[in-house]
Formats: sequence, C-alpha cells, structure tokens
Amino acid sequence: MSKRGIRVSQEGLEKAKKVLMLRGLTQQALAKGGGYSRATVSKFFNGKLVEKSIFSSICSQLNLQVNDIAELEVEIEKAPQVSEIEEIVQDIRQKIQADIQQSCGTMRVLDMTQPIELGSIYTQVNILEKITGRRRIDLEKFSEDLNSENFDRFGWNKVKEKPVEGLKAVLDYSKLMVLGKPGAGKTTFLKYLTIQCIQGNFLKYCIPVFIPLKQFAEIEGEPGLLDYICQWLGECGVSEAETKAQQILKKGRALVLLDGLDEVREEDSDRIIKEIRQFSQQFSLSQFVITCRIAASDYTFDQFTEVEVADFEDEQIKKFAKSWFEIKNLDYAEDFIQQLEDNPQIKELATSPLLLTLLCLEFEDSRSFPADRAELYKRATETLLRKWDDKRQIQRQQVYKQLSVKRKEDLLSQVAFSTFKEKHYFFKQRIVENHIADYISNLPDAPTETEKLHLDSGAVLKSIEAQHGLLVERARGIYSFSHLTFQEYFTAQKIVSEQAIPELVEHITEKRWREVFLLTPGMLSNAGELLKLMKQRVDGLLAADEKLQKFLTWVNRKVSSVETSYKPAAIRIFYICLSRYLSRYLSLYLSRYLSLSLSRDLTLNLSRYLRRDLSRDLTGVLSRDLSLYLSRDLTGVLSRDLSLYLSQVLALDISPELKQTLQNLITQLPKEDSEPKVIKQWWLENSESWAQQLRNVMIEHCYIGYDWQFTQDQKKSLGQYLNANKLLLDCLENGYVTRAVREEIESTLYLPVEQLEN
Repeated sequence: MSKRGIRVSQEGLEKAKKVLMLRGLTQQALAKGGGYSRATVSKFFNGKLVEKSIFSSICSQLNLQVNDIAELEVEIEKAPQVSEIEEIVQDIRQKIQADIQQSCGTMRVLDMTQPIELGSIYTQVNILEKITGRRRIDLEKFSEDLNSENFDRFGWNKVKEKPVEGLKAVLDYSKLMVLGKPGAGKTTFLKYLTIQCIQGNFLKYCIPVFIPLKQFAEIEGEPGLLDYICQWLGECGVSEAETKAQQILKKGRALVLLDGLDEVREEDSDRIIKEIRQFSQQFSLSQFVITCRIAASDYTFDQFTEVEVADFEDEQIKKFAKSWFEIKNLDYAEDFIQQLEDNPQIKELATSPLLLTLLCLEFEDSRSFPADRAELYKRATETLLRKWDDKRQIQRQQVYKQLSVKRKEDLLSQVAFSTFKEKHYFFKQRIVENHIADYISNLPDAPTETEKLHLDSGAVLKSIEAQHGLLVERARGIYSFSHLTFQEYFTAQKIVSEQAIPELVEHITEKRWREVFLLTPGMLSNAGELLKLMKQRVDGLLAADEKLQKFLTWVNRKVSSVETSYKPAAIRIFYICLSRYLSRYLSLYLSRYLSLSLSRDLTLNLSRYLRRDLSRDLTGVLSRDLSLYLSRDLTGVLSRDLSLYLSQVLALDISPELKQTLQNLITQLPKEDSEPKVIKQWWLENSESWAQQLRNVMIEHCYIGYDWQFTQDQKKSLGQYLNANKLLLDCLENGYVTRAVREEIESTLYLPVEQLEN
C-alpha cells in the first residue's frame, strides 16, 4: 500500500525554522506535541519526503499553510502500515520487558554485598556539550588564581559551561557518543535509559536495545549487530524476529544503546568500530547512544555528536547519598554529607560516582570516614588502578609490558612529586611525558632510542588516562591529576619511599603542603623522626626574633603562676590566643583547635577556671576609647563600671599587697554620685596617669598588661608559628609514635628557645 508524500521547499524550510526559533521550540518538542518520532521531524527539516498527514500536522503546529511551504507531492511506500508498526513495537516491548528488567534493572559495583535496584539509587547524569579536553586554553589561565601565599582548594572539575540533563541530550541528538572518565556513570546512564524506555517514561514509541560491546565482540562466530539483535529478540519470544527487527530499525523505532566501546579487546576493536559505522548508517532513522572512556576515543563516528559526562555537583552528591543510606535503612545521610563538608579533600573524590560509591561503603561501617585519610586514598587509587576492571573481568591492552600496577603507582608518585614541588597543578603534555620517559628509561628492556622512548611515554600517558582516569586532559595538551587529593597523596607516597622527610619539613609554613604533611605520618611505620624534625623546624621559626622570644617567655611565666591540672602547653596556647595583642582571627581559630588538640577535656571548664585569673587583666577596660565616653557624657557610667570591676577583683583570692594597691586605685576614682561635670573633669585630667598606674600593677603582680606593639612582620611570623604548631599536633594525631616522643613534643610546645635548651 502507498501514501502521498510531501517535501518542504527551500523557502518553506526557512519559514519553518524561523517560526520554530521565534516560538522557542525544539524539534523534539514538535515531535512530542504531534505524537510522532523526532526522526520524522528531522526528515521534515532535512527536506526529505514526509507523509502527507504528518506534513499537514507539522504545518498546523507551526501555523503555516501546506501550500505555502510544500514543494512536491509523490507516492511513497509505506509497508507495513503505521498501525502495523505500532502493533509490532508494542508486541516486542511486552516480550522483552522481563529480560531488560533483569539485565538493566539493578547495579552492583565494588564490594557491594548485594545488588541495588537502579531506579532507587540513580542520580541524574549531566552532560557537557563541549569536551573539556579539547578546549583551547592557555596554561596560565588555569593557574591565574593560585599563589603560594593564598593557596586553597579550588574547583578542579568546574567548567564555565552549564551542563544539560543527560535525557535531554539524548532527545536533542539522534546519534550520541557519550564520553567520560572511568567511573563517571556511563554504563549506569545507559541502563537507566533502557529501563525508562521500556517502562514508557522515555521514548515510549521505541524498542530499547542495550548491548555491552565487550560481550558482543567476544561472541563466537563474530555475528553482526543485526544478527545479535535478532537472536536476542528470538530468545525473548518474538516471532519472525529478523523481519521485525529490520522493520523497527528502518522506521526509526529502535533506541540502540552500545555500552563500553573502550572495553573491547584490541584484536576486536577495528571490527567492532567498522560494524557500528555500517549499522548506524544502514538504520540511520533509529537513535544511537555509544559510551566510551574519554581518552580512549581516538576514532570518530561522522554522524555522531560527542558529549562528556559532567562530574557530580553538590546536589547530585546529596541525592545519591540520601538514596544510598535510605536503601540500607541507615540514618547516616546527614552525617555523611556534613563530614564531606568538613573534609574538602575527601569531598573532591565524591564528584566521581564510582568513588562516591566507595565513600558510602566506607562510611557504612562506623558512620565516619577512616581517621587515616591516607588509607582511604589508597583504597580509592587501588579501585581505579586495579579493582574496577578486575571486578568486571576486563583485560585491557598493556601498552608497556613492564608497567605493573605497582610501577604505575611509582610512576604517578614521581609525576606528582615533581609537579607539586614546582607548584604545577596543571602541566603541559610534554612535561608529563618527559617524567614518564625518565621513569621507563630505567626499567628493564627499556628502549634506548629517544624517538621510541618518546612514543612509548605518550602511549603510557594515554593509557593511564583512559584506563584509570588518574591523569586527565583539561584542555588541548594540558594535563592534571583528576583530583588535587590524588596529586597530594602520590606526593606523600614519593616522600615516604624516597625518605625525603627533611625536604618535606622545609615547607612547614606553606599552606599548600598541609595535606601532604597530614598524609605522610599515616604512611610511615613510625612517624617519630618526621614529628621531631617538624618540632625543631617550628621552634626555629621565632628563634631569631628577640621580642617574640620575650613574648613566649612572658607566656611561660604567666602559666607558671597558675595552678591547674591541665597540661602546661594547653594553657600556654590559651594565653597566646587570648592576648589582646593578637588578631581576632588567631584568637577564634587557634583557641578553638589548638587547645582541643592538646587536651580532649580542655573546653569551657578551662575557660571558666582561667577567667578568674584573666579577669585581673583590667587593661581591656582601659583599651576603650575614653574620648567616646567623654563626648557622650558617659564618664559616670565608666567610673561605676571600673569601681564595680575592681571590687569584684578584690573579692578574689589575691595577695594582700595586690588587694591594697587596687583598693588605693579605687579610692582615686570620682564618686558615682558626683556631678557629671566633676566626673568629666576628673577623667580629662587624670585618666591617662590612672590607667598607667593600673597597667604597672598588672605587669608587676600578674604578668599582664604589656604593650608588645608587634610589627606586621612579627604578627605574620607569630601566625605562621601558631599554624605550624597546629599542623604538628594534627600530624601527631595521624601517625604512630612512641609514648616518649609524644610526651616530649607535647610538653615542650610554645616554649621560648632558652627554655628548650635548658
């Protein structure tokens, strides 16, 4: 049977496109509104013959007249009828549903003990329509916001391009190549498309065909894709499978999902690529989606649009975590999310769905991440280097036979250490290739020819990027580690293996080295040497500054005058941080963390205990702007406050001499009931000398009230000293040391050099 077919004229096509643009419509939206496939609408906009009824429907949607835009009306073949193809589609969908649900309805990765229903855990995949590694960006652009003085963790995986939802990308492009790093969620995405399609939630007029390419390529007899699909339909109970398969494919009623092109063995690769090209051209009206690791896509498919899976953003991470722990009946999601926020280094890993799954598995056991982050990162790198492929029984091409997993780790450590030391977080391809060439040149049977060595190093780089995703191309010819965390981890690994502890300690005041310091103790069987070298380096930071040494001496004398059961070092840092001569930042930051590091019970109890002693520091009152009080006629209030304050001090257990001296100072103050003019006059004439008397009393009896007048450089040095001590204490918590070393370090914190020498 035949029907009338119409083709749009060139002038009519321009009109149709203009209307589409003005109304903000997409071809997919047009197809959905008319109840026909996007492929049919594509035929219309490509100037091909379209059934008369559909042509009229499209014109009606665009408010155009058929006669105004039509060019030709001819007889076109239609076999079978639309009603027949619909019957075929519905019959096939019904018969393949159970098989699809079994093969695509669950996921199980890594050390999961049982599969999880895909729909309950799936988190929306976002797509970048521009491949990040193909951007043309100068190296300087990546590093323009970094400097050694203000180092901070930054968005390694952030791109300016706004991603689009994965489902929308499939609707927008009939032939799609989805690229992504290892563990980016490519297979899960295709399985989700398959399930959504068969359940009628997505492209419900299509037959979803999910084909793992590795499995397909290794079938005995090397069948073609059409043969494979026909056999699968036959096994699902579809009669006349071959005929019906060709019908649905030719009529654009198939959603062909080809998963894991990078997983195909090298010996099968050319054959499979050729088969995909021919098959997608033969059945061009059907929709195709291919997934492949981003660095393994040296080949191109001319008719396919290439996109990239975007890293997870915060909302995706939260949704995944909530779904994960809800499935496990564990009320852990909020704790998990909060601990990620508190550990930005770990949170970096959560942008990868695979590593996010690993983090959830680790969190299940103890409702917290391992205290030793180095161990956690070790498991993460092991997952990418070995476990992820081993679990799925994938054997990849070994571009260099001498590179075992252990040697790859050593190679990555060398690259990480060399680049991190030079402050290179992004580096040119030739730089990393040179490091690789330098490493493999020392392996057995390594090539001696420079050209051959260079070719091998380039192949190794691409292999590590494609197979493991630990090095990634950020723009054309520019690489970095996939996460800053991995660069820091491998740097620490290199320091430990090369026993480069003294070199590490030289960087103790540099913020960017902090994570490397924190990881190193956990990698050492005994961190005593590292911690003692750090302690020596910290003590030397202020050794040459006489005034700062006097300040530490004053702090130590002050602590000696206080009777308490708390550790002396805890009280020393308490006084340092509460000194009014230090900045508010140091006071808030260090008093919160340093004191707690020294003593677990050093909380408000210590604050309350010392407050009696600190209340003697009346210089805080004197630091108020007296002129402000005078201008507002508040001198009476100030006098009353001072009298009350000093009276409270007199009630404390203080020496008789100090009590008498303070009483004398109180009597000098004007009476509260004096005339305001009298009080004001007294303050104008006597406040300066009275304040100096009080300060002298505090210095003599309480070792407080000194006006140190530190320079900006001295404040900076003191800040570095305190931060370095904080780092030392954190490292002390992260590594194994003998009790003797621990006690020696804790007892000598924040002491002046002369005290240490004694």
